[in-house]
Amino acid sequence: MSAVARSLAVSRPLWRRLLAPLVLAGLALGLAGCGVNNIPTNEEKAKAAWSDVLNQYQRRAELIPNLVETVKGYAQHESEVLTQVTEARAKATSIKVDASTITDPAQFQQFQQAQSQLSGALGRLIAVSEAYPDLKANQNFLALQAQIEGTENRIAVARRDYIEAVRVYNTELRTFPGVLWASTLYRANKPMETFTIAEEQMKAPQVKFN
Repeated sequence: MSAVARSLAVSRPLWRRLLAPLVLAGLALGLAGCGVNNIPTNEEKAKAAWSDVLNQYQRRAELIPNLVETVKGYAQHESEVLTQVTEARAKATSIKVDASTITDPAQFQQFQQAQSQLSGALGRLIAVSEAYPDLKANQNFLALQAQIEGTENRIAVARRDYIEAVRVYNTELRTFPGVLWASTLYRANKPMETFTIAEEQMKAPQVKFN
């Protein structure tokens, strides 16, 4: 057998051994290519949902000063509750919030706890009206209370939308084929944080007016 023939006979098994992994790698990359845009697409959806959450919390914060002043006019003896709401609002609005917040566990936890504390203080303030019939009948108070209840409902919807958007995004980072792109093209992308405080605890208790 010539040297060329012997060389071909030796190389054929080597090519056969290499062929299968190459074919599998090609198929994997082909399948992964179908989802190359999933990570940035889902990321933008989650960020948009986060912006809506922030907008609703901001709307609530804007309503609180007028509510405090209205209650103060009828319930000056409730200074402790009024102070708690004012301080909780100041703390919640002073926390630095940007796009990095949703990928930073410590920042997100700080934001979530501040909003939860504000919800609790706000609920106590609204409940104070039960002891003051004139306040319960005040049209300005009724309007503000209705606006806050509406905002709380929108907060609940925005939270649910954000939680779902984050679930989709985080799942894409961890599952095939997204995990391939997360480890190559999108290595800077981090999982996003989600709410761990129950929605019921974040929501101010409703007060029914008779």
